[in-house]
Amino acid sequence: MSITFDVERTFNVSQQTAYNSLIDLDAAHHWMHGLVRMDRLDDGPIKVGSEWKETRKMFGKEASEHFEVMELQEPEKIVLRCDGSKGSTGKGEYIFTYTVDSAGDQSQVTLHGEIKGLTGLSKLFGKLMAGSFKKACAKDLDALKQYLEN
Repeated sequence: MSITFDVERTFNVSQQTAYNSLIDLDAAHHWMHGLVRMDRLDDGPIKVGSEWKETRKMFGKEASEHFEVMELQEPEKIVLRCDGSKGSTGKGEYIFTYTVDSAGDQSQVTLHGEIKGLTGLSKLFGKLMAGSFKKACAKDLDALKQYLEN
């Protein structure tokens, strides 16, 4: 059983600009809440198979998660996988699918989140966690929108 959520925002920037900003790890510190550092685990431009460790400060402590690019369809789709077993959460698999649609001078960004592989108590609390993940993802998209539009 997986738990899913969706977040949708309209950005007042082109589809290409929105797409590029979602994979620009070097600029993430300008808008990503609580970001401490991004550690690339490979070199060169972001591509399928690229990996990084993202560290954020949450509840006064640093938490790191391991991300991998699963799919890129420029400028329309980005699929990221977070392997919970390699990060602070310790379990689960988190799939983040960003769809970027063109709407004239604007772009429609939809994030579909899927949480899989939870067991035991984490499965029970998973539905509660989904609300927190959705809220955090919405804050990130709002912050990215503000950064791009200012």
